[in-house]
Amino acid sequence: MKELDKKYEAVGIVFAGGVGRRMKNDALPKQFLKVNEKPIIVYTLEVFQRTEEIDGVIVVIVSGWEQYMRELVDEYKLTKVIDIVTGGVNTQQSQYKGLQRLASETNDETVVLIHDGVRPLIDSKLLKDNIESVKKFGSAITITPAIETITEVDDSKNIVKIVDRGNHRMARAPQSYRLGDILNVHEKAIADNRVDFIDSASLMHAYGNRLMTVEGSTENIKVTTPVDYFVFKGILEARTQRDIFGQ
Repeated sequence: MKELDKKYEAVGIVFAGGVGRRMKNDALPKQFLKVNEKPIIVYTLEVFQRTEEIDGVIVVIVSGWEQYMRELVDEYKLTKVIDIVTGGVNTQQSQYKGLQRLASETNDETVVLIHDGVRPLIDSKLLKDNIESVKKFGSAITITPAIETITEVDDSKNIVKIVDRGNHRMARAPQSYRLGDILNVHEKAIADNRVDFIDSASLMHAYGNRLMTVEGSTENIKVTTPVDYFVFKGILEARTQRDIFGQ
């Protein structure tokens, strides 16, 4: 694996620290489940690999699976992978460990694209759009339209409000920033003993940072359940049919 040159401008931090309990698979973390004989995380990393604007990738992986991940990097020639870092006890800590590793190799101006290893249905255009948004505005949160009715409920699960979905969006990944900005808020959260943030967008918003959005595809699902797995597989098969028949 190569060392990160300090002149590099955009780096992905792809985290896959989960064990996949919702996948109902005790033997294998969800990111390593195979579709068409290829692990899900490899599909994700291959998009970063083939995107010219991405200069490197740090993979944050669940403890105990580091060597297997290294073997996949070699097998699939994922030459942009800089390092494989052991994840933390939750998503927030895993992201921070990846950011710390990157900070040891580059400067605060590097654009960081934080992405889920089990969100493989991205494309190079989305990564490029994230990079451009960070360069112009300082942030990029990938979003998709809210296509279902959104309700607010009370503690008894009674609906108390139905909101206008036209004014709402679903936050997905990648979520991108300059390294110095996202690392700074992580360190503030540590100082405040805050460990409750579900993603980097929530963390950045809590500390008063302006967040710009980038439109993504509704296909950009996170593969966390058996249903998600089969949806992903179905989308891949549909794309293959389209490529073969031009439809």
